[in-house]
Amino acid sequence: MLQKRWNILTADDEKVQQLYAGLKIHPVLCKVLSQRYIDNFDKAKQFFRPQLTDLHDPWLMKDMLKAVTRILSAFEEQEKILVFGDYDVDGTTAVSCMLRFLQKVYEPGKVDFYIPHRYREGYGVSKKGIDFAIDNGFTLIISLDCGIKSIDLIQYAREKGIDFIVCDHHMPDEVLPPAVAILNPKQKDCDYPFKELCGCGVGFKLITALAQELQLDESAPFEYLDLVATAIAADIVPMTGENRILAFYGLKKANENPNYGILALKQLSGVQKELYINSLVFMIAPRVNAAGRMDDARKAVQMFIANTTQEALQFAEMLHSDNTDRKEADKNITEEALAIIENNDLLRARKSTVVFQSHWHKGVVGIVASRLIDYYYRPTIVLTQSGEYVAGSARSVAGFNVYEAIHQCKDLLLGYGGHFYAAGMTLALDKVDAFCQRFEEVVAATITPELLTPEIIIDAEVEFKDLKQAFYNIIHQMEPFGPENMRPLFVVKNVTDSGYSRIVKEQHIKFSLRQDNILFNGIGFGMAKKFHLLESKKPVDVVFTLDENEWNNEKHLQLRVIDFRLAEDKETLQKPAMGS
Repeated sequence: MLQKRWNILTADDEKVQQLYAGLKIHPVLCKVLSQRYIDNFDKAKQFFRPQLTDLHDPWLMKDMLKAVTRILSAFEEQEKILVFGDYDVDGTTAVSCMLRFLQKVYEPGKVDFYIPHRYREGYGVSKKGIDFAIDNGFTLIISLDCGIKSIDLIQYAREKGIDFIVCDHHMPDEVLPPAVAILNPKQKDCDYPFKELCGCGVGFKLITALAQELQLDESAPFEYLDLVATAIAADIVPMTGENRILAFYGLKKANENPNYGILALKQLSGVQKELYINSLVFMIAPRVNAAGRMDDARKAVQMFIANTTQEALQFAEMLHSDNTDRKEADKNITEEALAIIENNDLLRARKSTVVFQSHWHKGVVGIVASRLIDYYYRPTIVLTQSGEYVAGSARSVAGFNVYEAIHQCKDLLLGYGGHFYAAGMTLALDKVDAFCQRFEEVVAATITPELLTPEIIIDAEVEFKDLKQAFYNIIHQMEPFGPENMRPLFVVKNVTDSGYSRIVKEQHIKFSLRQDNILFNGIGFGMAKKFHLLESKKPVDVVFTLDENEWNNEKHLQLRVIDFRLAEDKETLQKPAMGS
């Protein structure tokens, strides 16, 4: 197992004391909150009690009036409207929300949707999609989660008499597409206060503005909150500000009155209990994404817009089957890739990983790259053959810009795109070896040794006596968790094995630990190789999240162990917190 660096966050003691005076909750939890910029009573109230009334006015977004005016004009002129979105969770949920809304307020026969095929058309607005609009008499396209970089294609549509409204959240370039309206809070001259909406979130703001203009009940847009929450969870946007409010109420709707598609996937996944953000990330999102990875993402939209549970279930079963195929391909390719590296001393010694097999499934190479980082913690690219060319996906480690590294190999590539932590590229078959070599040279010259060691950021140190039900209840109220509001990670030091810890299912450890006569049980997945540390009977330090386990209708607290080491290994760093 990879040895990890432990960094324990510090906080401003004065701010922690002020927060404690106002909240009267455990000081450790005040420390965690202050690290997240929640450092006074009012901020804490807003955090723990999110209100839909705190959502920003949609009219603050640049071009909102233009977008609403153009859609209402389409209604008056009886134009056909095409809702266009990407093939991932954010895109398909955004399309589903917009389509359902327009079908309610306009003539259903005048509205349709289009999702590009991942392999035949690629990401974003496609020429084939615009040609579909031309052939079928559409004169307005609303693009969701894509379009901000589609300058030439939107110009092509314009020349053919088709207007575009772009709803996107990706970073705009200097030159913007010639759309009648661009809704994107990341535009330089957009005054919208919250910049981190996902694509579905931007679409939701357009629905809200339309609902206001059409004088619908103010709750009308809230019908789509469970799909918005699914997009927020899957797209890994910060769980702060508006995203926290939307996810909080979206989860409430997903549990009380879910979209038929979410209900169907919940049934197929065998989930009996309440849905959390993690349920959306690990249960809903992979099945929706699998449709686009293995086949056609249209059926994800068809599932979300279904009018009955039975209809939704038919499409959900297709997604479930795609996901089973995806898991099988993912597992097989990961095993093959690991064997290639294991059997090659040169590859093992590198600072990067690049592996290529022509038969690997293009839809899962990004997932496999992430898996390989779990084994060899370094920038990773997985390549496969796609028609005449080679295509691949890159994933990075914390702090290393993999897009920039690929950019330095651009003379060997036919095309590439992406961002700091993930990217994609295409190249000619005869350039694969040269690309592997160049990428390794670039990474080796620029990456630092610390970046090649995974880091665990720990919120605070606790003792077993702190871990009571009231302590857990506050953590539970910090849901929904996500980037910039992750589930708190704690460290407890100098605990000993009670003698009852054991390996379960060959890979995992069932912990039973003691500190000052207090016993705590826990589970550590995939940690069996470190069991000898417990057998040594020496004190250990343990990093964990606090969970509640239910067994035979009884609930008790347990540790979900993330890492542990002998207490005498003192390599922990102190790191200033975000908010200090």
